Amino acid sequence: MNVEQLLADKGHDVVSVQPHRTLGEVIRTLSERRIGAVVVMGEDGKLVGILSERDIIRTLGETGAGALELPVSRAMTSKVVTCRPQTSVDELMEIMTSGRFRHVPVVENGRVTGLVSIGDVVKHRVAAIEAESRAMRDYIAMA
Repeated sequence: MNVEQLLADKGHDVVSVQPHRTLGEVIRTLSERRIGAVVVMGEDGKLVGILSERDIIRTLGETGAGALELPVSRAMTSKVVTCRPQTSVDELMEIMTSGRFRHVPVVENGRVTGLVSIGDVVKHRVAAIEAESRAMRDYIAMA
């Protein structure tokens, strides 16, 4: 299975913000949407960063409560690791594990077409294991 198939199941919805928004604004968005990260898009619609809960906590720890008024550009991760729709789920798991991050934007032709979380990957792996288990039980029952 590849990322394109994951997105077909979960959808291509991506919550994005502009770099000038404040951390306080983005925290409200994360809370309302019950998500852990947003992609940061420039005025030209290009990916310029990603802002996760970890980025926010790190910035709060370094700066204190005043961080809530800082622009997203001061807290975001600007060196974003991305994947393509053709990336295999196994390769994506390796990318996420080795990089120690939980969200990966999916980029095709320079455009963000989705966002995959570690939860999406785990859900896929659990479903695959359950399907394999059912197939084995069915095979044994037929024998």
